[in-house]
Amino acid sequence: MSFIKKMINNMFSYENKRLDEINKIVETILSYDETMKALSDEQLKAKTEEFKKRLQNDETLEDILPEAYAVVREAADRVIGEKPYPVQLVGGIVLNDGDIAEMKTGEGKTLTSVLPVYLNALSGKGAHVITVNEYLAKRDAEWMGQIHTFLGLTVAYNYRGLTNDQKREAYAADITYTTNSELGFDYLRDNMVTEVENRVMRGLNFALVDEVDSILIDESRTPLIISGGSRQTANLYTQADTFAKRLKNNEDFDIDLKSKTVQLNEQGISKAEAFFKLENLYSADHTNTVHHINMALKANFTMSNVVEYVVNNDEIVIVDLFTGRMMEGRAFSVGLHQALEAKEKVTIKEETSTLATITYQNFFRLYDKLSGMTGTAKTEEEEFLSIYNMRVLEIPTNVPIARQDLPDLVYGSQKAKFTALIDRIEEINKTGQPILVGTISVETSEFVAKMLKQRRIRHQVLNAKFHEKEADIIQRAGFKGSVTIATNMAGRGTDIKINDEVNALGGLAVLGSERHESRRIDNQLRGRSGRQGDNGMSQFFVSMEDELMVRFGSDRFKGITAELGDTPIESKVFTSAIGTAQKRVEGVNFDVRKSLLEYDDVLAQQRATIYEQRDYILENDDIHKIVQEMFEKTINDVVLSNVSVETNALDYAGVVSSLDLLGFDGIVQVSAIEGKDVATIIEQVFNTAWKFYERKTKPVKNQVAKVEKNVVLRIIDRQWIDHIDTMSHLREGIHLRSYAQGNPLQQYVEEGFNLFEQMMKNIAQEATPWCMRVEVKER
Repeated sequence: MSFIKKMINNMFSYENKRLDEINKIVETILSYDETMKALSDEQLKAKTEEFKKRLQNDETLEDILPEAYAVVREAADRVIGEKPYPVQLVGGIVLNDGDIAEMKTGEGKTLTSVLPVYLNALSGKGAHVITVNEYLAKRDAEWMGQIHTFLGLTVAYNYRGLTNDQKREAYAADITYTTNSELGFDYLRDNMVTEVENRVMRGLNFALVDEVDSILIDESRTPLIISGGSRQTANLYTQADTFAKRLKNNEDFDIDLKSKTVQLNEQGISKAEAFFKLENLYSADHTNTVHHINMALKANFTMSNVVEYVVNNDEIVIVDLFTGRMMEGRAFSVGLHQALEAKEKVTIKEETSTLATITYQNFFRLYDKLSGMTGTAKTEEEEFLSIYNMRVLEIPTNVPIARQDLPDLVYGSQKAKFTALIDRIEEINKTGQPILVGTISVETSEFVAKMLKQRRIRHQVLNAKFHEKEADIIQRAGFKGSVTIATNMAGRGTDIKINDEVNALGGLAVLGSERHESRRIDNQLRGRSGRQGDNGMSQFFVSMEDELMVRFGSDRFKGITAELGDTPIESKVFTSAIGTAQKRVEGVNFDVRKSLLEYDDVLAQQRATIYEQRDYILENDDIHKIVQEMFEKTINDVVLSNVSVETNALDYAGVVSSLDLLGFDGIVQVSAIEGKDVATIIEQVFNTAWKFYERKTKPVKNQVAKVEKNVVLRIIDRQWIDHIDTMSHLREGIHLRSYAQGNPLQQYVEEGFNLFEQMMKNIAQEATPWCMRVEVKER
């Protein structure tokens, strides 16, 4: 039995079968080893052109994969002195399949990525390597890019500071390294241009997402939004904030800790009506006031400074709850950002219209092939499969894991827990064994740092406030005697390496200050220790006062810990119970993301229709056919709107009057249509109007074509922006109506469809009169 087969014996049945198939491919790749070694550099480089020709001659990527991977393997050895292990070849094959390779920390995901990226770039359609921050994108483009460049492919790094021309060049490269946010914003901006040459991207062919769980799951709850067109609403947010701060929990409003929602009760509603001088708060005339109150309640009573956001340079900056990173340039949507600014007494930025928006789920599903890699994804496989159609395959480690994962230590109070944690850090630190302390928030990391300072224990802090130094801090975290405090480690991208002396001391000790709501994030923290067979240990310190246990913990266990006081419980039963609590939260979070996607799917279908029409207009000099369809649609709607619902009779004078208002002044007379049926009138009026327009514009046809293109594009954009805002408000209010009327999603789908149909009518009815009244002089 080959060594690959030995490592997959304990996999699930599907994985056993798939990895058994992959094993045969790996053996084929390895069989090329001596052949590749014998090639000169020029002969090895020439393989790239050979592969491209084979693909042009109808061979598939799978046909050339074994030899292509063998070429990359040899090139990597020659260029950077690292040759992918067989397990990395397994990962590379999984990635080419469009699935997720779960590879433990230190197993060489970055090098593994080179294999499928090279293969998929051979098509000439582009390959995108997506990371969570610009530091990693730049590092990988320079580091792994050497291998691709050696083999004759072009490599580029795309980031926020580039000009449009530079971005266009970056996306034209065979391989583009970039971040998820920059990629998404480039896509949105490309669909806002008014000249086709201003686009920067080409097709979405192949994407490999590093830290795929962080990007496709954790960040998927915050949609990408491009905003503009400020509204004068700052004073409304200040008033609402002043009102909210006067309220008392349980007296004026109720909070659901599990869903983190807050609503005014009867007394709160009465106080709101008195404060804002209203007779009925929930009258249709006051929906805007209710919106501002709801945002103020959410900002003041469900969100905390340094947990969900930080205040930095007179600004509210979102903190990624999973990675602890500050998300510069991102904003909470639908007025929440302004409510937080009012709460924290910073300058309130005027609320803006949404010009373009998309969720990461719907953006990444646009790719022809999507793959990803991470150290922790198996716990979320159901979500990856249902939303992205991606399986998660656990790739065996190159060397067995030697790390000891100890049961959690559970305390009744946070005070007892933190005291024990600091005692444990002090005890381990005396031996010289390096320690990584994981926290779930900036606030906790600073609290632990303060306690360590009081004990005079030297340490480094890595959190959202200092992420620019994170690579250097992480590299030192494995040094003898080091103590590093870090918020969540997802996406850090730099290995913690230890030497033989530290390994003899027990390796890296990982201590968690509390359990995260996601098992996956805890696994990421554990995985920082014990890379490539190193020694190591991990243990979490938990209190029944921690947010996870308050929200989802078992009442029975709370009672036990209350009786024990400050005495810790170290039990696998408790550890299992905490895991159960985490599963509950993961289920809630999955439902939130699934709901977000279900709602965004409605907008995604509409977005596809609008973007397709924009593309046609941009890519064609003559859009006379679209204008013709708009004429037909407008006339059809005008005639039908003059049919009586009660009698089914047609108001002929009304038809002519409506047409006159839309620019058909005097072209159609009542006498010409009276007595005829609806279908005949629609056809007759359209033919008359269109012939008039054709005669009018024929002498200046070339100039009119340019004007039609420009005007129709602007009308579509303006109407689409208004529609996005309308859909946003519809979604916000749909749940309030759902209590009496059933399924809110179904209502959203139906009303969203009607709103979209109305928008399409509005586009036609705005464009048609403009065309009828336009005056273009012959040059």
